[in-house]
Amino acid sequence: MELTTIQLEVAEGVAAVTLNRPPVNAQNRRLREELLWLFDTLSDREDVRAIVLTGAGKNFSAGADIKERVGLVQEPGDYLRHNRLTREFFHCVADCAKPVICAVNGAAIGAGFALMSCCDILLMAEDAFVQMPELDVGLAGGAAFLLRHFSPSTARMMFFTGRRVPARELYRRGIIEACLPGDQLLPAALEMAREIAAKSPVAVSKAKHAFGTVETMPFRDGYRYEQGVTVELSRTEDAREAQRAFVEKRAPVFRGC
Repeated sequence: MELTTIQLEVAEGVAAVTLNRPPVNAQNRRLREELLWLFDTLSDREDVRAIVLTGAGKNFSAGADIKERVGLVQEPGDYLRHNRLTREFFHCVADCAKPVICAVNGAAIGAGFALMSCCDILLMAEDAFVQMPELDVGLAGGAAFLLRHFSPSTARMMFFTGRRVPARELYRRGIIEACLPGDQLLPAALEMAREIAAKSPVAVSKAKHAFGTVETMPFRDGYRYEQGVTVELSRTEDAREAQRAFVEKRAPVFRGC
């Protein structure tokens, strides 16, 4: 697929994905289709072991393109198809086989926050913020994304009022990993991605899948599932190489199998 709203750069095992739909990276159908196609593709690319997602300009993403919403329902099933694409747009990031680091360079509003929240690790610029003004534009989706990160009271406050929550407050609450000056954000995200990319791709992929699986399971069942993942990993050449390298006090050389 030709990418017209997203930029992609791959180097050192890291894919840098940049939303690039001026002026505010609003999410229209084309952007969602491109991102869905791209993340499915990156899941299968052997030269990509970690991903950094960010936005061009001063915004990460201002959310859904409201202009596109006007007159959306013209034929039976229009909204159902729209909602299905929107769901998969978010899920393709969460389901991606590679860890995704979100470098939130500016405003993450509505669906922009939802996209951010689907990533594995969150970093933000000091002047960035999140906001859920859905009620002000005739929408109501997003509570599920808020409740993944905030208390029920805070989630309701954000949704009912539409107030902005700055990056510093998110860092104070332990929701993001770093709150950085804007010029340090992307370098920090890329450095972390390269650190992940240096590890066994088999182990990292299985670990990401395990996180997504056990978070909804009872503790006992979740840990039993993880033990099963360890058994699977023990049969891989990468696991044997990691153990040999540890004993021999040298850097491992992973083959991805």
